[in-house]
Amino acid sequence: MKIAIVKLSAVGDIIHAMVALQFIKKYNQAVEVDWVVEEAYKDLLKTHPDINNIITVNIKKVKKQKSLYLLYKELKKLRGFGPYDLVIDMQSLIKSAIISKVIPSKITLGFDKPSSREALSSIFYNKTFKFSYDKNVIERNFELVKFALDHPFKFEEIRYKSPFLFSQSKYLNSCLSINKKNIVLIPGASFLSKRYPLNKFVELTNLLDGNFLVIWGDANEKRIAEKIKIQAPDVRICEKLTIDSLVSLISQVDLVIGPDTGPTHMAWALNVPSITLFGPTPGYRNSCVTKINKIIESKSEVNPFKINKNDLTINNIDVQEIVQISKKLLN
Repeated sequence: MKIAIVKLSAVGDIIHAMVALQFIKKYNQAVEVDWVVEEAYKDLLKTHPDINNIITVNIKKVKKQKSLYLLYKELKKLRGFGPYDLVIDMQSLIKSAIISKVIPSKITLGFDKPSSREALSSIFYNKTFKFSYDKNVIERNFELVKFALDHPFKFEEIRYKSPFLFSQSKYLNSCLSINKKNIVLIPGASFLSKRYPLNKFVELTNLLDGNFLVIWGDANEKRIAEKIKIQAPDVRICEKLTIDSLVSLISQVDLVIGPDTGPTHMAWALNVPSITLFGPTPGYRNSCVTKINKIIESKSEVNPFKINKNDLTINNIDVQEIVQISKKLLN
C-alpha cells in the first residue's frame, strides 16, 4: 500500500502528526509513506526512516508573491507524484485540502466539516472522518490514521513511543556542560501572548541550579535572549540553529522549558524531559503529558476554536511552580 500524508507546517504541528509513523510501520511494514510539507520544514522529516519520499511545496512563497502562476506550477508539480492508494490530509485547511485533491489517489481522506479548522476543506475529500476539533490534536491525528488504515493500535500506545526525530550528525555545542544539568530555555513564540516574560526566565535561573542555554529563531527572539543575559550573565546564548542542529542539541540536554512552540514539542518527540507553558492556547489539546513531559497552564479559559492573542495570562504562571517541577524532572 502506498500513501501520502499532507501536513505542511509548522514545526509543532508536524511533530504532533509524525508520531503516528512508527505505529503505521508497527502494524504493517509494507506500507510506503510519502510526506508533503512546506519547503522550510523538510529538514524535520528528511532523516526519518519510515518516510520513503518527501514532497515539498512552497505555498508560503505563492501567498507572499500573490502569484497565480506560481500556484499553478506548485499544483502541477504535485500531479507528477503517485498514484497513491490513499492521501491523508492531516492539516484540515483549505490549502492542504486542495493539495491533497490534486495528488493522484484512489482515496483522499480528511476530517469532516464539523471536525475541520476550515470547514470548506471537507468538500475536497471523497472520504471523511469525524473527530471533534477541540479534542487533543495528537489524538486527532492518531485516530485519523487508524481510521484510514484500519489498524488496531490504541492511543495509549503513544505514551510508550520511541523517539522519532533524527539528526544527520551530532551537534557539538561548546555551551553544553559536563558538570551541571543542561537546561534549554525558549523565550520566543509565534506571537507575544504565548511568550513567558523574560524577567521570570531570569528569576528561574536564579532559583534553579543548572547550565542554561537560550535558543532563538529570529532577530527579535535574539534580542530577548540578549536581554535575559544582561540580567543573568551566566546564561549562554546559542548561535542560530538549523532544524537538524536543534534536534541534536535538544536530544543532548536534561530539560527543556518553553511555551507552546516547536522546539518545546521537540523535547516530547525525543523523550527528553520538558515543561511546556500554556497561556492563550489549550494545554489539554496541544500536548501529551507523560512522566517526564509536563505542562503548566494559566488560569484563563481558553477557546480552542478562536485563540485570544490579547490573553496575557501566561505572565501569571508562578516561577516557583516551574522550579518545583524542574527539580523533580532533573532528579
